[in-house]
Amino acid sequence: MAELEAETGAAGFWNDAQAAQKKMQEISALREQVEQWETLYRRATDALELFHMAEDDPGLLTELEQEADSLAQEYAQREFSLALGGPHDAGPAIISIHAGAGGTEAQDWAQMLLRMYLRWAEKRGFKTTITDMTEGEEAGVKSVTVEIDGPYAYGYLKAEKGTHRLVRLSPFDSNNRRHTSFAKVEVMPVLDEDIEIEINPKDIEIEVYLSGGAGGQNVQKNATAVRIRHLPTGLIVTCQNERSQTQNRESAMRVLRGKLYEIEQERLAEEKAKLKGINVQANFGSQIRSYVLHPYQLVKDLRTDVETGNTTAVLDGELDPFMEAWLKQQVGEENG
Repeated sequence: MAELEAETGAAGFWNDAQAAQKKMQEISALREQVEQWETLYRRATDALELFHMAEDDPGLLTELEQEADSLAQEYAQREFSLALGGPHDAGPAIISIHAGAGGTEAQDWAQMLLRMYLRWAEKRGFKTTITDMTEGEEAGVKSVTVEIDGPYAYGYLKAEKGTHRLVRLSPFDSNNRRHTSFAKVEVMPVLDEDIEIEINPKDIEIEVYLSGGAGGQNVQKNATAVRIRHLPTGLIVTCQNERSQTQNRESAMRVLRGKLYEIEQERLAEEKAKLKGINVQANFGSQIRSYVLHPYQLVKDLRTDVETGNTTAVLDGELDPFMEAWLKQQVGEENG
């Protein structure tokens, strides 16, 4: 905050009014955070004084216990707010789900995950838009991309990136055998236009084609769907939900910018892990959670060991305990 405030006194600071206004808003938000922590510190100091007074006046113990409980709750909230303090955490997210190998089984699992995240967003009152979906031949989806817009959507959903594993009795197996399925979840922020993600027009190939809904429905007479290939990375993104080619292109570019941002964040995380001497890759594609529906009921997060036997609730969107545990763990690792 002090560094930013020093910048406001520099000559020419207000020459770019829009940039200056954004900087002032950032300072205001930081000042609010600093004041909240300072207030908490003063309350803790006062409580400590009250504790020493209570040694001579036991009647103060009830007041002290109430203040201690209040301080603990306030501290927990403030501590968790640090987990949602990333540069894009407060904004919307783009989530992509890809079925793993295994045909119909994996595609059905991908659709179950789609429903799970849509229910999670619905419970929070978030807006969801499916921007692209490729359905499976028999059931489920091969891949699907959803934009989720709501306060701290990216901050929470970034906890979900990785591989999700399902173990169940297959509804598609006539012998009713147990199957294991995998699906990969990608999560990207919706970046502001002024965020520097350099995409050279020469590095992309854009293809337009006819978009179609389930079973060939809603097929447009004009080619409105857009597929963009990023040549340096080999990334391919598509969008066919919007009515116009221009809208689909803009949506596909948002996804591409988000994916390139996540690739850079993954590279930085791996470099940081090496500098700390951690002999593991910070790989966003690693398996993060296991959902077992047979022979017992258990959802377990492999990163935090948070688990529950209420698999129905989880698949209905009760994901906050898993998200919050992982986010708190990240704060601890950042400070470690």
